[in-house]
Amino acid sequence: MTRTIDLNADMGESFGLWVMGNDAALLDIVTSANIACGFHAGDADVMARTFRMAQDKGVGLGAHPGFADTQGFGRRRIALSAEELTNLITYQLGAAQAMARAAGGEVRHLKLHGALANMASEDIDMARTCYAAAEKTQPGIVVMTLAGTAQQAAAEDLGLTFANEIFADRAYNDDATLVDRKLPGAVIHDAALAGPRIADMVREGAIITANGKRIPTRIDTICLHGDTPEAIEIAKSVRDALTADGLTLAKL
Repeated sequence: MTRTIDLNADMGESFGLWVMGNDAALLDIVTSANIACGFHAGDADVMARTFRMAQDKGVGLGAHPGFADTQGFGRRRIALSAEELTNLITYQLGAAQAMARAAGGEVRHLKLHGALANMASEDIDMARTCYAAAEKTQPGIVVMTLAGTAQQAAAEDLGLTFANEIFADRAYNDDATLVDRKLPGAVIHDAALAGPRIADMVREGAIITANGKRIPTRIDTICLHGDTPEAIEIAKSVRDALTADGLTLAKL
C-alpha cells in the first residue's frame, strides 16, 4: 500500500497592500493550507482570496489562529486567561468557517500560530484550552499538533482527532520544541538541506534535533512557513525528497 503524507503551509498572511509570501505558487505544491484569521496577520479580503484559491486548487482548508499581535506577526508571547484564550480561538475559527463556506468549502483542520503555538507546546493546560475551544466550535475538527510536545499530549487527553506535525524549515531542541528564532540556525533557509532532512525524519519515524538526537514520533504532516523567502524552493525540495522515497502527498 502506498504511504501518504500531508504537506502544509502557513499562508494568507498579507495585509491590505502589504504582501507576505507567494500563496498562489505554494498552493500548487502543498496539500493543506493554514490560513491566517486576521489577528496576527491577514484581513477579510486576504482571507477570502486565500480560501478561494485553496478551495479551487483542491487543497485542504485550515484555520491558523494566533495572538492579536499584527506588529509582532504573532511571535511575541502574551499572557491570557483561559477565558480569553477560548474566545481568541472561537472568534478566529468562526471567521475561518465563514470564509471557507463562502468559497464553497469547509474548514478541515486548525493549527495554532507563532508564540501561541510555542507556548501551547510547553503548557498542556494552555493547549487543552485552545483545542477544547476548537472542538466545541467545530466538533471533529482535526488539530495539527507539534509532534512530541504538550500539544500532542493535550489532543490525546481530550480524545481529539489530531495530525502530528514536523517542520521542514525549523530546527529542534532535544525536547521536541522549536529552537527560538532569535538563535542562530533556528530557521533553515537551505532548500538543498531541507528536503533530505525531512525525508530522513519520515524514514526513521523520528524528529532529528539540532544536536542529532532522535525522538520517535508518528509523522502525519510536514509544515513550511509561507513567510520564509525560500518557501517555494523548500516546498519543492521536500516534495521531491518524499516522492523519491515512494510517498504520495495527500491532504489530511
